Amino acid sequence: MDESLALGVIAEQLGVPVDSLSAETAFADLNADSLELFQIIVALEEKFDIEFDNDRAESIKLVGDVLDYIAELVAAKEEE
Repeated sequence: MDESLALGVIAEQLGVPVDSLSAETAFADLNADSLELFQIIVALEEKFDIEFDNDRAESIKLVGDVLDYIAELVAAKEEE
């Protein structure tokens, strides 16, 4: 999984510089509301051709949570 690609999508959706994001960055610190998080998830699903589980998506708090989950989904997809 290309982490920089995922970070680019997140940065673009939130209108922040990519270099302001790290795995420890909380979406709350970026003032991201639930609609913005939904838009980020949709954009990432399209970019990586994956599908987030709704329960798992609701537990996402940090940028690192998203990166870890995308890596899991991409790895599972490659094993199919």
